[in-house]
Amino acid sequence: LGIPRDFALGANYPNPFNPETTIGYQLPAAAQVRLEIYDVLGQRMRTLVQQVEPAGYHTAVWDGRDDGGNALAGGVYLYRLQADEFSQVRRLLLLK
Repeated sequence: LGIPRDFALGANYPNPFNPETTIGYQLPAAAQVRLEIYDVLGQRMRTLVQQVEPAGYHTAVWDGRDDGGNALAGGVYLYRLQADEFSQVRRLLLLK
């Protein structure tokens, strides 16, 4: 697939999901990456990625749990990718 031309945050799959979902994103250059899950009130629930990653296509899996390992309630959540100056937010639905 080579190196992507742009930063991008893909749609998670499956969506809605239970028990886990995969989130894809792409980086045209190495970048400091943060991929986080938030509830609809904007409270951070989980940090999936927090590190420098190389250019290319990447995925992260979320199991519907918070940073403490607690299962979260079903509902709408937001996921945000920050990579250097790029930032994008998408929604997902956790079914219980």
